[in-house]
Amino acid sequence: MSDVLTLSAEARERAGKGASRQHRRDGRVPAVIYGNKENPVAIHLEERALVKILNTGHFMNSVVMIDIGGKKTRTLPKDVQFHPVTDRPLHVDFLRISEHAKVHVNVPVVFTDEEESPGIKRGGVLNIVRHELDLVCDAAEIPSEITISLNGLEVGDSIHISNVTLPRGAESGIEERDFTIATIVAPSALKSSEGEAEAEAGDEAEPAGE
Repeated sequence: MSDVLTLSAEARERAGKGASRQHRRDGRVPAVIYGNKENPVAIHLEERALVKILNTGHFMNSVVMIDIGGKKTRTLPKDVQFHPVTDRPLHVDFLRISEHAKVHVNVPVVFTDEEESPGIKRGGVLNIVRHELDLVCDAAEIPSEITISLNGLEVGDSIHISNVTLPRGAESGIEERDFTIATIVAPSALKSSEGEAEAEAGDEAEPAGE
C-alpha cells in the first residue's frame, strides 16, 4: 500500500496573484483544500518539503495529511501546476477525503519476469501502452504499484486489464472496455526478415513466365 504522507501548511490570509507571488518568493507554494461538502481552504506549503515528496514518485497516488497548526486534514492530491521553464511547483490542489472514501487514483504499472517471456528471449520488445492504471479503491488501501508478470508471453501476445489481478477492493476506473496495457512486439529487424522470407516463398510459388 502507498504510504500516508504528511505536509505542514499555513492558512493563506490573502488570496490573489500578488499574494501568491509573494509566497513563492518566500519559498512557499500556494495550495487549496476542497471537497467533502466543506468550504475550500487556501493554504501555503514549504516548497522544499513539497518537492521532496514529489520526488518520491508516489505523490499523486498517496494520501497526504495536511497539518495546519496541529489540525490534520486527510487529502488526496489532484493536481500540481509547474513552472513551464524551471519546473518549480506553482500550485497544488488537494481533495479532502474521509478515511475510507472511494477514490480514483492513477497507479503505476511495474512489469516483472522478462527473463521468463519466450517472446522477449526471441528478441521481442515490450511495448507499454499504459504506464499507469486508473483505479477506484478505498482511500486507506491505495496500492503503491500494480505488478504484472510477463511469464510465458510470446511475440504477438497482449496484456489486457482483464488479465490483471487487482488488489482486493480495487477495480478499474474504465469499465466500458477491456483495454490493452502492453504487448510483446517483434523488433523491426525480425519483422523485415520475416517479410523477406514470405516474399521469397511467394516468388517461388509463382509459375515461371513464358
